[in-house]
Amino acid sequence: MEFIISPLGDQAVHLEFGGPFHEETEGKIRTVTTVLDDKRPVWLVEYIPSYTSVTIFYDVHCFAKEEFPYEAVRLEVEKLFDHLEPIVISERRTVRIPVLYGGEQGPDLQEVAELNGLTLDEVIGIHTCGVYTVQMIGFAPGFPFLVGMSPRISAPRRSDPRIRIPPRSVGIAGGQTGIYPIETPGGWQLIGQTPIELFLPNETPPSLLRAGDQLEFFPITKEQYDAYREGDV
Repeated sequence: MEFIISPLGDQAVHLEFGGPFHEETEGKIRTVTTVLDDKRPVWLVEYIPSYTSVTIFYDVHCFAKEEFPYEAVRLEVEKLFDHLEPIVISERRTVRIPVLYGGEQGPDLQEVAELNGLTLDEVIGIHTCGVYTVQMIGFAPGFPFLVGMSPRISAPRRSDPRIRIPPRSVGIAGGQTGIYPIETPGGWQLIGQTPIELFLPNETPPSLLRAGDQLEFFPITKEQYDAYREGDV
């Protein structure tokens, strides 16, 4: 499996698989993360996958006897991955996410509709008819970056980002949609909120979603939202 490896500071290496993002690149990234999860080398601290690369953080103390730790890490990484063929992704997990659109949960839904010359119901209909792919998890724990949103409901980031965005808020920024798993500052246009927790700190893995998943949104009422939160659904 081909990749370009380079140092990233003195405690990480960066594996680049080339772009743009496509299924072959995704298969390579899935191969690397699967091997790291299964083998869990003693020197591994953590890894961070992105659209076209994986950053691997290592415990430099494991290479304390080496004159050039990076070279030792590079050899370890090449030994793990060089001989492997990328995973061919034939099946994807589909996760359905309920959303309460508009109102207090989606204060920017009206603006998104006006920007695109649509009604509120049309924005909701377009947003829920798409099938999205999780390209990566990042920015905040469990935050999914999704592709597949219709350009008919695209909207620029807010010119005045919010200091606090409520957890589980569903937003739009440019041509992407995503979900804020935790409270955090942010500038995405908020169109709704899901009752489903995406960040699960007491579980392994701690994210409901993972790269490669397919995601579908569906609308719910306030009563259904409350029922989800109370564990009645």
